[in-house]
Amino acid sequence: MFMDGNAIKDFRTFKSPMYYGSDKDTYYLLPFRFHQISDSKEVLVNEIGDFILAPTGTATRIARRQVTKNEELYADLIANFFISENAIPDLIDVMATRYRTKKSFLDDFTALHIFVVSLRCNHSCHYCQVSRVSESRQDFDISIENLKAGIEHMFRSPSPSITMEFQGGEPLLAFDKVKYGVEYAKQLNETYNKEITFVVCTNATVFTEDILDFCLLNDVMVSTSLDGPSFLHNANRPKTGAKSYEMVLQGITDAREKLGYEKVSALMTTTALSLDYPTEIIDNYIENGFRNIFLRPISPYGFALKNAKKNHYHTQKYLEFYKKGLDYIIQLNRNGQFIVEDYTTVILKKILTPFPVSYVDLQSPAGMINNVIVFNYDGYVYATDESRMLAENQDFTFRMGHVQDQYRDIFYGKKAKTFAQYWSNESLAGCADCGFQAYCGADPVFHYASQGDFEGFRPDSDFCIKNMEIIRHIFELIDTQGESLLKIFYSWITNTEQN
Repeated sequence: MFMDGNAIKDFRTFKSPMYYGSDKDTYYLLPFRFHQISDSKEVLVNEIGDFILAPTGTATRIARRQVTKNEELYADLIANFFISENAIPDLIDVMATRYRTKKSFLDDFTALHIFVVSLRCNHSCHYCQVSRVSESRQDFDISIENLKAGIEHMFRSPSPSITMEFQGGEPLLAFDKVKYGVEYAKQLNETYNKEITFVVCTNATVFTEDILDFCLLNDVMVSTSLDGPSFLHNANRPKTGAKSYEMVLQGITDAREKLGYEKVSALMTTTALSLDYPTEIIDNYIENGFRNIFLRPISPYGFALKNAKKNHYHTQKYLEFYKKGLDYIIQLNRNGQFIVEDYTTVILKKILTPFPVSYVDLQSPAGMINNVIVFNYDGYVYATDESRMLAENQDFTFRMGHVQDQYRDIFYGKKAKTFAQYWSNESLAGCADCGFQAYCGADPVFHYASQGDFEGFRPDSDFCIKNMEIIRHIFELIDTQGESLLKIFYSWITNTEQN
């Protein structure tokens, strides 16, 4: 290698990192990243997710060993594992334990098992991500043979706690399969003795007394869809010859009366029509007795893409919607109305607590296979719910195998090994150096669907644009609103209303 005179001089005078720890007024650097959150502030984030809000330029001062012991910042950097006075930090075992805790969602492998029991549906939602079929098409229901095989695979998971979630279409149109699935799972559990949670994802318009009695008897939770006021909900979720909004409210009421409020949840989807009405949507949730809301963007998968006029919008438009909604929710909490924004809370748990989150989109390694698996109505197995939506457009990239295959071949086969190369943001270009890496995920399925490859190009990735701006915005709010806002945020994390 050729080196000019100046380069040789620089090389000869270069001091190794060990040098900087030898003097009593210097220190060792521990791994950390940083991101500017405003004109005057940046946030420093270490390997275990601890953060320090500091004036812009602080990261440079730290790297140049310009922080002195008489500064308050010095003590904060030592205490929070950003620098060390020894080559190996005295509390390195504590750091290791905390890192293991952050990644402990990997300990027990797959917990969420989604069973798509039918593609039949009684709605025509324009943002539906799968190609639904009419109510009479029972040939699009899962077979008992494949349902049994999927349940048996579910019990092969080493996780002591599992969730069995029924989806569609409208799964209650195939209630006989839901009923069989719950009863067979409970029968097997007499041997396996796992903690099981049952969830049915329904539009809440086909409840009967028998269905609700069964849900009560077997402790089945109900998750439904509510997109806001009637003019929004009916436009987003049309039903031939009926008003979907009135029907879902009646279904929510019936389910609550039978099962209890805590057993019924709702989820909204932000369409292009929704973008102008964040406060109206939030007010509607409060009026209908909900204490939480997920301001969820639309997903770029499957059938939903065919109606681009109603379903496509720029990420910046969604971010404006999200910020306006979040500000409104914060103000409601300040005024004594307890309501939680769920996505913000997931990120806050990663920022403010030492524990992992179960939200698969923000896990690294990604939640696909590690935390969630999908057994489709036709017996095929997919890495995530989103990836089976791609299959409805004849893209089978994320098909893992069939329920009749061996467990090892599905969960540890060639497909799983391929995906494993791209599911950790610690090893992805653009993520490895990102200041928000500890709070984000990888999501190869999203990047494949939106950009055509598993890794994706981060600078124009909607996943990155959205999450980086939301995380930056949360830090800016914490910086500018301080302790009073943190009290609200901690109440969201603990789901406990403030006094």
